[in-house]
Amino acid sequence: MSILINKNTKVITQGMTGKTGQFHTEKCAEYANGKNCFVAGVNPKKAGETLLDIPIFGTVKEAAATTGATVSVIYVPPAGAAAAIWEAVEADLDLAICITEGIPVRDMLEVRNKMKAKVAAGGKETLLLGPNCPGLITPDEIKIGIMPGHIHRKGRIGVVSRSGTLTYEAVAQLTEIGLGQSSAVGIGGDPINGLKHIDVMKLFNDDPDTDAVIMIGEIGGPDEAEAAEWCKTHMKKPVVGFIAGVTAPAGKRMGHAGALISGGADTAQAKLEIMEACGFKVTRNPSEMGKLLKSVL
Repeated sequence: MSILINKNTKVITQGMTGKTGQFHTEKCAEYANGKNCFVAGVNPKKAGETLLDIPIFGTVKEAAATTGATVSVIYVPPAGAAAAIWEAVEADLDLAICITEGIPVRDMLEVRNKMKAKVAAGGKETLLLGPNCPGLITPDEIKIGIMPGHIHRKGRIGVVSRSGTLTYEAVAQLTEIGLGQSSAVGIGGDPINGLKHIDVMKLFNDDPDTDAVIMIGEIGGPDEAEAAEWCKTHMKKPVVGFIAGVTAPAGKRMGHAGALISGGADTAQAKLEIMEACGFKVTRNPSEMGKLLKSVL
């Protein structure tokens, strides 16, 4: 059992014929059940061709109709990435995972509003993970994205993070002390994104095969605080929390586009205090995440 994806998930790669898309699709196809999971690529100019033994279609709709795929992963360059997300949404997929970094905020605003309008009009909701995220993985079953597969092992700990590299750090620490992961999810560091911490925490809470969760956040925005407040009332499992950016000065953008402190409540210190007040075990040292989690089991 896992959240969002498993060994039977069928995946379309949008932007597969580009250098990045091809490289990561190949790596994902080599991981666990990937050969059976990655069933289509999309490029209107190369429809009818194959790459890595995977057929290329002209549109996402056609790829989904022919292969039965329900998930897409997007490696389209920033200028066309929001349109690629919308194409996945219009094809009524269950989940679109956007790896692309640097999508203009205005493009994301537009596509998010269109997604909301579609659902409001009674259309199917497509979940969005990202943009600017590493993707997600269910160890020993399927990985969709750019994370290194070899550091993961199957187990019962959930990981959710705004930072790609800190996701890998938490996973590697867990694996090192003999704790596997149920799923690891990178939600991305952009100010306008799809799934938030709270959405993923709800999924982990409902997953019978997840025993505890590491939640990693960053400075900027209210997301971590909102998730912590929800967890205080509803979360049935222990949570370890970490916030990156303790030393970041106010008003300076750090790394991710969304990591900008505007007011008092979105500093690392304030978020850590809220998480602590909501019953999380928090650490201010990223190298302690795995050990701390083991202590709460």
